[in-house]
Amino acid sequence: MADIYRWRLAPDGLATRRQLRALGLRPGGQDVVAELHRPRRRMAPLVAYLYRVDRAKPVRPMTPARAAALAAAMRARRTCPNCLVDAGYCIPRSLGMCVPCHDSP
Repeated sequence: MADIYRWRLAPDGLATRRQLRALGLRPGGQDVVAELHRPRRRMAPLVAYLYRVDRAKPVRPMTPARAAALAAAMRARRTCPNCLVDAGYCIPRSLGMCVPCHDSP
């Protein structure tokens, strides 16, 4: 069982995935060491998983192939399947098409 800490009371040397990313690190396959709980009224607490900073590995560098794949994926998310035009924004999944196509009869 992972240790559980209350909000803002985790010891030094532990970080969330976002905090690791800000440091240029990634968990690197290590297991969750602890959980951070933020209490909320009348709801279950928010939970964040903590990893050890000393066991974290550096983020893999962006290669040209990875950059091209990411650009292609983002282009596909911006292209409307109806009019086949780059909308300039990610098409909402709830609509399934760009806003002008959705609003036109």
